[in-house]
Amino acid sequence: MKALRFSILAAALFAATAVSAQNIVKWSQSVKDNGNGHYTLAIKASITDGWHLYDLGPYKEGQETKITFTSDDAFSTDGVLRQTTEPKRVFEEAFNAEIGYFEKKAVFEQDIILSAASAVITASIEYMVCDNGSCMPLDAELVYTIGDPASAPTATADKASAQTVTAAPQSDTATDNRTLWTLIIEAVLWGFAALLTPCVFPMVPMTVSFFMKGSDNPARGRLNASLYGLFIVALYTLPIAAIIIITRVVGGDAVTADIFNFLATHWLPNILFFIVFMVFAASFFGAFEIVLPSSLINKSDAKSEKSGMGGIFFMALTLVLVSFSCTGPIVGSVLIKSTAGEFWNPILTMFAFSVAFALPFTLLAFFPSLLKKMPKSGGWLNSVKVVLGFVEVALGFKFLSVADQTYHWGLLDREVYLAIWIVVFALLGLYLLGKIRFAHDSKLPYIGVGRLALAIGVFSFVVYLIPGMWGAPLKALSGYLPPLTTQDFVIGSGDGTQQPAAAQHANTAPKYSDFLHLPHGLQGFFDLQEAQEYADKCGKPLFIAFTGHGCVNCREMEARVWSAPEVLSILRNDYVVVALYTDDKKQLPREEWVTTDSGKTLKSLGKINSHLALKRYGINAQPYYVLQGRNGRLLAEPRGYNLDVADFVEFLQKGLEEYGK
Repeated sequence: MKALRFSILAAALFAATAVSAQNIVKWSQSVKDNGNGHYTLAIKASITDGWHLYDLGPYKEGQETKITFTSDDAFSTDGVLRQTTEPKRVFEEAFNAEIGYFEKKAVFEQDIILSAASAVITASIEYMVCDNGSCMPLDAELVYTIGDPASAPTATADKASAQTVTAAPQSDTATDNRTLWTLIIEAVLWGFAALLTPCVFPMVPMTVSFFMKGSDNPARGRLNASLYGLFIVALYTLPIAAIIIITRVVGGDAVTADIFNFLATHWLPNILFFIVFMVFAASFFGAFEIVLPSSLINKSDAKSEKSGMGGIFFMALTLVLVSFSCTGPIVGSVLIKSTAGEFWNPILTMFAFSVAFALPFTLLAFFPSLLKKMPKSGGWLNSVKVVLGFVEVALGFKFLSVADQTYHWGLLDREVYLAIWIVVFALLGLYLLGKIRFAHDSKLPYIGVGRLALAIGVFSFVVYLIPGMWGAPLKALSGYLPPLTTQDFVIGSGDGTQQPAAAQHANTAPKYSDFLHLPHGLQGFFDLQEAQEYADKCGKPLFIAFTGHGCVNCREMEARVWSAPEVLSILRNDYVVVALYTDDKKQLPREEWVTTDSGKTLKSLGKINSHLALKRYGINAQPYYVLQGRNGRLLAEPRGYNLDVADFVEFLQKGLEEYGK
């Protein structure tokens, strides 16, 4: 249980730090009507004792407070921004200049003139606070609704500027309107669906192998299986509940999904999972026996019983950690709901998800105790383990592939990955035909119809894989394979190399296109600001795809939906496409770093894009598709994973219609 306590403690420390940073300065606003469309916008800063806030400057080092007002051309400023509180002025040797700062409070004012009956104006504040030992850059936003409220436009910070990040995530209206039972049913379906993902399925043979070595006592076996299911549910539900409770008690909305992103995309857990899978596979092949604690078999004393529970808990923890690379986006989406002020819904829906997810594994844990009583003649049980060992080898490379893509190591490109799979499954076919034997296999004088049928299926699968070495899309496996853009040679690609995803008619290659690519030869961008500028220039709407190297559903969408001729034609001709990778580990130059509200500095491309998705759209799941028009206006309700091609075409057409209005 130490791992669980550590997770809860880490969540508490992060929440406390985030809230503490946000509460150093509390911002408030007011509006004064001066008549004839003239208004004064006032902003007040309440500063925590021991801290100070820099004045408007400007200063060469850029530590001054900056306030920018934006709207849909519904107002103009009247004069300059002024500070009505007199700052303290001192000569700062570190900057070799006189600087001004505020303590306890500061008030800023800006006169404006409305050019419409009403306006929604966003004040974006960038500021730095310091105490005697440290400084912290932060940002905040305030929204003014001025004039006749009935005629005020519906606006968000996204409408004000393509690069403005909202102060709080937008709520998913469709989800919020559902009943709790609808959410629970949906969570149950997601729990069962997660069992089919490539991150979860390989845990099936591990579960079978573990509990096959359990006690011969049926009652003890049922108890162990029940504990296994209970631990899975607890490991999913209790940390989520703890994070939500801690956030509510502390009083902030700073719930983070960093730990889930770490497990899903960081090289350390992915390499560790890869090694674990290879070790289990070697054990299945008979290289050695994974010896479980003797307490799982010993039924005598309390010490062995305690160790037994520890072993079961470890198996449950392994399952939860390994599955996070596929279930993480689902869990992240549930976490986001807690930032909207909900309390019980996220906990109950996560409980429903984990129960559905744990149920088949619990049944598998019950089943091996029955297998012990079945006849073992012919070594059929060992043959099952060997077959599962081959599957472990093949699917274990998925974790190595995720690390390879997110860090751009270039070790496991698509053709290398396919070559390994072709060899592994060809060897599996030969094993089923009796051409290969392992140490613990029984002699096989002949093969039965069942083994022959399996061999035919395996070799057919190998034949299906072979064209992929020359660029065949292999849509049925799109979620398991590295993207086609990593392949060195594709038939029909001219000189045999993938062309860079340069923007249409652009004079220079887009940012990050030296290591990021779009599928199906699409040309586009990987930076939102650059894409927005180009879209405004050429008069096209933006198609924003929040995606990830380790996102299985993203690859399926690209292979099965984007590849449809009607979809591909619209994306290529009518939209400016921008792909924002939320798990890329590329560290950006210092001038592109982003500082969050909590004072955390984001340095990698993936973290910056993930922060953008969370702050602007309130989502932490991929894929997530946004159609955006001028001034950041949403053209249609954003959407996620859905393999319905006709529905996706309708989604794109609706965006074009809204853009033309």
